[in-house]
Amino acid sequence: MRLGLVMSEVGSGLRRNASMVVSVVLVTFISLTFVGTAILLQMQINQMKGYWYDRAQVAVYLCTDTDTTGNCTGAKATDDQRKQVEEQLKGSTLAPYIEKTYYEDQQQAYDRFKQQFKDSPATEFVKPEYLNETYWVNLKNPSQADVLQESLSKVAGVQSVVDQRGYLQPIFNLLNASSYTAIGIAALMLIAAVLLIATTIRLSAFSRRRELGIMRLVGASNRFIQTPFVLEGVIAAAIGAVLAGGAITAVVWFFVRNYLTKRFSGTAFIGMSDAAVVVPAVIVIGVVLAAVSASIAIRRYLKV
Repeated sequence: MRLGLVMSEVGSGLRRNASMVVSVVLVTFISLTFVGTAILLQMQINQMKGYWYDRAQVAVYLCTDTDTTGNCTGAKATDDQRKQVEEQLKGSTLAPYIEKTYYEDQQQAYDRFKQQFKDSPATEFVKPEYLNETYWVNLKNPSQADVLQESLSKVAGVQSVVDQRGYLQPIFNLLNASSYTAIGIAALMLIAAVLLIATTIRLSAFSRRRELGIMRLVGASNRFIQTPFVLEGVIAAAIGAVLAGGAITAVVWFFVRNYLTKRFSGTAFIGMSDAAVVVPAVIVIGVVLAAVSASIAIRRYLKV
């Protein structure tokens, strides 16, 4: 009977403040969707970092006939200089750091260039002799690229030693900035949701001030009086949180798994298992914030 009375009060409050409840649902839905998307974006960035950093190579570029940079003097690296680089790569100092290495001559570099830029008119002006002979090195630990740079950058015939992770970092910095922006927007939206929930609860309590006065006169406890109002905020926020969970799941399923993975098969993407972790967290965040804000709002109102 007591539970029935509480739920009756909850239903009455939701009906009386239907427009405010809808506002709470929408704001909670939007804010938690931003929260979940920001979490997934950060998970995607970390996954891509692990995937690409493990595959990033160190390129040891040898001099060409036109190079005057690094150790080059406008002459192509000789066979002896190339053998010296190869011996160092296979030597006892560097070999423990290296997983595998392969040599690419100028013709192979040219063939790869034409394949990569087959739709560009630049291929008409590039000749094999313009491109570097290169040793491509996969390290056991990609973060130890500085060992190769220190050992080979001063060797005769070497133009430069380049860690390809340097090309990836600006991309990840941009993605991180996008993630932090989404988190900032989500935080502002969450604050708006909390304030809206508190306002809704206070309006609901004000509209039922006569009932509250009667309940106090007959000896109802503060917990019994507060419970329906807290439940109103929790129910409205829970609906918004569930909608946000559905939106997050839809984004992962339709956009990530069925669009991005088919068009960019050469990288790693988050999956439904990641969404299964984020969605419950988002729902819990929404319910907890609603419960706390509603509880504080009704307590402050009853003390007035």
